[in-house]
Amino acid sequence: MSDIEELRRKRMQELQQQAAAQQTASQEQEQARQQLEAQKRQAMMQILTPEARGRLANLRLTKPEMVDQIELQLIQLAQMGRVKSKITDDQLKQLLQNLVGQKREINITRR
Repeated sequence: MSDIEELRRKRMQELQQQAAAQQTASQEQEQARQQLEAQKRQAMMQILTPEARGRLANLRLTKPEMVDQIELQLIQLAQMGRVKSKITDDQLKQLLQNLVGQKREINITRR
């Protein structure tokens, strides 16, 4: 019986170690994600005016995927040196209209 108990105890220790390792990895991933978000916020502060950032924040409530895509595009433009000054709210509106205008519109007619 002592061999079985010893095996159970070893297995329990292994499981505890695995759980601790998974928790550490999860914490590291969360920390990396938070750091990336902080960098993205900092970049948006440099690229956009406060009004434009407010517009994106409001839009994020309804279309978070679209805002993520726009932010990545803006960051890429800034990295390539194509953003000369801060993007205003009106410029952001125009950019949003261009992006939305690219989508196909489907009309269904009944006969």
